[in-house]
Amino acid sequence: MEDREIVELYWERAEEAIPATVAKYGAYCRTIATNILANDEDAEECVNDTWLKAWNSMPDNRPTLLGSYLGKLTRWLSLSRLRERGRLKRGGGETSLALDELAEVIAGGEDPERELEIRELNAAVRAFLKGLDETERELFLSRYWYLLPVKEIAQRFGFSPNKVSTRLNRTRRRLQNYLMEEGLC
Repeated sequence: MEDREIVELYWERAEEAIPATVAKYGAYCRTIATNILANDEDAEECVNDTWLKAWNSMPDNRPTLLGSYLGKLTRWLSLSRLRERGRLKRGGGETSLALDELAEVIAGGEDPERELEIRELNAAVRAFLKGLDETERELFLSRYWYLLPVKEIAQRFGFSPNKVSTRLNRTRRRLQNYLMEEGLC
């Protein structure tokens, strides 16, 4: 089933929307949640929460890229669950490590007055990613969006873990330079 048809089912409040979403994006969302939470039960709960969040948000939203929309919801819910349990800094897992790597480049903050700056930062990061070649973009997204371990990324791309780490480090430095040029870092 096409994304637009699934979104239409949500808008019509048709019960078939959820099974169609699960069939098309269940494994994708489960992978995101599992990579972040490293716990199958928590991941499954977050994926189910994703379907509920999608159901509740669709009458107001009509996402054009349903997969990206669901991935974003899953990621947000999974990171929220991780924070709630206080495991983000204590876990010592891939999520903490990947987020720490990015924290060196992008300063965070909970200050509501920075909302405009955050939007500008998001736009700049998207523009930066569009400027990368496909392999560099996929490496970057695998690590910092999907939070995959370096070892798994290396296997997927046929690189050594050291090569992946080196390329990610160079890309982070390029991102930092780009953000500095844009006045955002």
